[in-house]
Amino acid sequence: MTSAPTGPSSPSRTDEHGQEAPDLRGNPLAEPSGLPYGLPDFAALRTEHFLPAFRAGVAAQRELLERVATSTAPPAFASVVLPLEDGDPLLRRVSRVFFHLVATDGTPEMQAVEAEVTPWLTALSDAVFLDPRLFARVDALHGDAAAVAAMSDEERHLLERLHQRFVLRGARLGPEQKETLAALNQEISRLETRFTQQARADLKGASVHLTDEAQLAGLDAGQRSAAREAAIDAGLDGWLLTLVLPTVQKLLPSLEDRSVRERLYRASTERGTETWDLAAQIAELRSRKAALLGFADFASLAVADRTATVPEAVEELFAATVGPAMRNVEGEAARIAARAARDGVEDLAPWDWAFYESRVRAEEHAVDEAALQPYFVLERVIEDGVLRAAGEVYGLAFTRRDDLTGPHPQALVWEVCREDGEEVGLFIGDYFTRDAKRGGAWMNVLSVRSRAEGTRPIVMNTLNISRPAPGEPAFVTLDEVRTLFHEFGHALHALLSDVEHASASGTAVPRDVVEFPSQVNEMWALRPGIVEHYARHVDTGEPVPAEQLERVRSAALWGEGFATAEYLAAAVLDWRWHRLPAGTRVEDPRAFEAEQLEQAGLAHPLVAPRYRTGYFQHTFSGGYAAGYYSYLWAEVFDADSVAWFEEQLAAGRPVREVGEEFARAILAIGGSADLLAAYRGLRGRDREVTPLLERRGLV
Repeated sequence: MTSAPTGPSSPSRTDEHGQEAPDLRGNPLAEPSGLPYGLPDFAALRTEHFLPAFRAGVAAQRELLERVATSTAPPAFASVVLPLEDGDPLLRRVSRVFFHLVATDGTPEMQAVEAEVTPWLTALSDAVFLDPRLFARVDALHGDAAAVAAMSDEERHLLERLHQRFVLRGARLGPEQKETLAALNQEISRLETRFTQQARADLKGASVHLTDEAQLAGLDAGQRSAAREAAIDAGLDGWLLTLVLPTVQKLLPSLEDRSVRERLYRASTERGTETWDLAAQIAELRSRKAALLGFADFASLAVADRTATVPEAVEELFAATVGPAMRNVEGEAARIAARAARDGVEDLAPWDWAFYESRVRAEEHAVDEAALQPYFVLERVIEDGVLRAAGEVYGLAFTRRDDLTGPHPQALVWEVCREDGEEVGLFIGDYFTRDAKRGGAWMNVLSVRSRAEGTRPIVMNTLNISRPAPGEPAFVTLDEVRTLFHEFGHALHALLSDVEHASASGTAVPRDVVEFPSQVNEMWALRPGIVEHYARHVDTGEPVPAEQLERVRSAALWGEGFATAEYLAAAVLDWRWHRLPAGTRVEDPRAFEAEQLEQAGLAHPLVAPRYRTGYFQHTFSGGYAAGYYSYLWAEVFDADSVAWFEEQLAAGRPVREVGEEFARAILAIGGSADLLAAYRGLRGRDREVTPLLERRGLV
């Protein structure tokens, strides 16, 4: 493959915009980095480097596609599937770097680049899947029994997946239908970008400004410090309570001033105006796209290449969980209302739930999360918890590389090796919230493991933990501890991948099981033998008292009704938005949201969806369209796998031996094989839902 020119040797070439091919001399994206593991040279990168690199990459990708389409050689895996799966290396390189940076440091200049290049990339995707010449090559290879028989299992799986992707993206449509589909894709992409950028602005704009220190009652020193730092950053006096992406804000359990709790809760749930209409527009366009492709609705199209395969399977999961979850909510609400009444609160409101839920937990279950806080110092949780667990279970060793520059000054870089010294890759953690950072927590990659290409993974975890004052330690909540282990589970999926081809590496699995390995990794967060190493008091270094940890474990089912219901409310909302018949335009998105929750049996005055429509980035701009159900779907695999781990450990097998078996069977294969078959191979049977129902107290 040839890439875009990196100098002036072809000055007469123009791209699809009629512009001369950009001069990439001095552009750090022009060639693979010479840094360890191919780490991008972030120290040299500037915003102005991205547009020319994108232009060159898009032009090179179009040249690559044309060569595949016009080749007269018999179609083969190497000449058809590989170039279509992998694409031009320059475009792949610049896309990975850019979309990480725009999410973590989305300055107005970077967002402007995003708005310009997103339509190019959408058009480029259509140039692949709507080109009849390319599909003819793929289809011919797919139908060549002899050629398929000569392929490896991984190659056959990738060919099958590519052929299905062509069909689901419109390869069999007529010319006019393809034009219509391409136009729909462009408009959907444009609106999704607007939704992302506006949701980020809404999140920042919803912060609650306080000027009276008495209103901070209940917040500990670390929380007060973080609020003060946020105000300073914003150029304000006093304190600023910044928001995280989900509805329930992490300060609600602590704030004693009920009026401040109400302000914070309302700021969270009422954020967004433009985004609500954008969501309705996106859902309508997606429904039209699904109809064009021959599906009843977008949800039916979305699950066709997932492990659920049909909408009925998803709705059966909802049916099995909604009723029990809401019964649990009613039981929890009664106990919380009784506790609030002792404080004279007779009109329990949704902003009171987290506050009094934590009091019930402390008083009835003897779990005081505020008392636990000094034991959860971020640096120690990472080094002596998350990374140590990966060493004990999977035999990985981590070494800080302060000599390497990460994508942001706050980011930390570790080199990952096996215990025998074999190099695995790099892990980068970017943990603190910033104004220009997208909310939430996620994992992404800059490079993946591929034996064919000789590449190794560069994996990143990004979170939004409150930044402490200079010189002060950063503390994390119990929920954030779980999130750290969860996101590192995604990282392990990439780090432990062992496949031939990059397009099958790591998390390249069906969307509805991508959360499976990350959820399994949460099992180690409070595991005896792990937690004692990181849960140590910030001042004394003493481990958290064993009785406190046991109380946390024994209280695991308390609050599961709320947690399951708020999640299901969001999952069902996402689903209902994408079950709309073709061309259905929702004129009042707020009314639609309320109607769907009522119909689904999930409307409750004290429990809002984890994400409301106006800030539901997962579904309207984050790749989880008609896919938020995936967390619960994957948790069925997760809970069943945790039961398997427990069975194996109870039988006396060493944890390393059990971890390595799980890694070989599930983590290493990435998207190179059918995950359902791989799971049967590990478990000796298909997954069972009972462990999930028991975990969430639904039986």
